Amino acid sequence: MSRYDFHLEASWLASGDHQRFMWDTHWGGDFDLVDYVAGRFGFLADYQAVLGNEFRPFDPNQGNYTLEFSASGRLGRTELVGVFHHVSRHLSDRPKEISIAMNVAELRVLRRFEVKGLTVDLKAEAGHILQQAYVDYDWTGNVDLTARRRINSTMSGYGRVVGEFYTIDKERSDRDAQRGGRLEAGIRLRGPGGALDLFAGWERVIDADPFDRQPRSWPFAGFRLVN
Repeated sequence: MSRYDFHLEASWLASGDHQRFMWDTHWGGDFDLVDYVAGRFGFLADYQAVLGNEFRPFDPNQGNYTLEFSASGRLGRTELVGVFHHVSRHLSDRPKEISIAMNVAELRVLRRFEVKGLTVDLKAEAGHILQQAYVDYDWTGNVDLTARRRINSTMSGYGRVVGEFYTIDKERSDRDAQRGGRLEAGIRLRGPGGALDLFAGWERVIDADPFDRQPRSWPFAGFRLVN
């Protein structure tokens, strides 16, 4: 295991619908199981809990799992990655009799740029949905740009822009392609054993509720602990 990254994150959502969408939380890790010099083989796991206040002040109503296996090849400063991506969505303390899940085969491109004191990390990916349960997606794409500038020995500032889209399988649904995104800015405080991000921003979430198939948008603010 040549590299591992853990994260623990919680965001308060100004959604206007706090019965369903009040907090968005993530916990997980990203591991390089083997680094074979020309590339690496990795595994990612993330658990997302969405909380509202319908039955109690902190009421988990969604529990969503993301799992990935990946293998990459390094081409200079660029890394090409083949990814098997699985998402499974569940309800918490509520009846649900059907499966909501998808398996995706993706190609991902990673690259870091350095521009006048800034480091810019690019992640771009596109994938085809191999298997789906209930969801109507066909193809997916994502672009993620994060720029960081060091302020001093313990603090840095960053900004992040994410755009994503899903094309629709017309045999399953007649709705249009879905688009979402995220704008985030914050500071990172670094210590000898970990770091803390404090951030705020705005996002548009595709199919925020797994059943109503409607995008939702809201401002957010939160924190993230990373190793």
